[in-house]
Amino acid sequence: MTITPTTLTRAAGAAAVVAGLLFIGVQINHPHLDATSIGTTEVMVRNLLKVLMAVLALVGITGMYLSQIRKNGVVGLAGYLVLGTGYLTIMSTVAIAACVLPSIADTNPGYVNDILAVSKGDSATGDIGSLQIVQQVQDIGFLAGSLVFGIALYRARVLARWAAALLAVGGVVTIVLALMPDAFYRLLAFPNGIAMIGLGYSLWRTARTVTAQPAAVRATADAK
Repeated sequence: MTITPTTLTRAAGAAAVVAGLLFIGVQINHPHLDATSIGTTEVMVRNLLKVLMAVLALVGITGMYLSQIRKNGVVGLAGYLVLGTGYLTIMSTVAIAACVLPSIADTNPGYVNDILAVSKGDSATGDIGSLQIVQQVQDIGFLAGSLVFGIALYRARVLARWAAALLAVGGVVTIVLALMPDAFYRLLAFPNGIAMIGLGYSLWRTARTVTAQPAAVRATADAK
């Protein structure tokens, strides 16, 4: 198979769609997180799927940025870098939750509960070290990145504007939901997940359209 820019763009679009679906799916009926549940098979599988989601989301937003790099401008670059940082830290913190926390949950449950509390927007009763800073970087990167990158995509007028607007608004909505109980907090996945699905499908269609246009031109030329 020949790898072309169109192939990579369509792959990025598909990655964004899957990331959006995973982002929503892993939050449905999500069990309460604490030192007892973190080591269960269900929670570990959900966390591993979240890691996959973050990786696919990074691929997706990279394709979105590169597919219209000139129209995105400086605002688009800033939004991409900040949102990319957010997804990188999400991937890191969730990987820790999936692979590290279960192994220390029995010996140090207070530390594990503090980390999980901070990840949900609550306060830790003890010291969790540099993970506190990492969590803050994650929150700022995800919220500010979604807002700025969504605005840039909306202004570029290439991908679905409703999805770009939803991505931007989703960052603001997340701030409100972060102040609510855990069940409401998990609703933040829905606007961002739907936005990723819409943007990913739009990116995939845009790549398909670009591929079809040269073929139509060649067919016209052959007819003459």
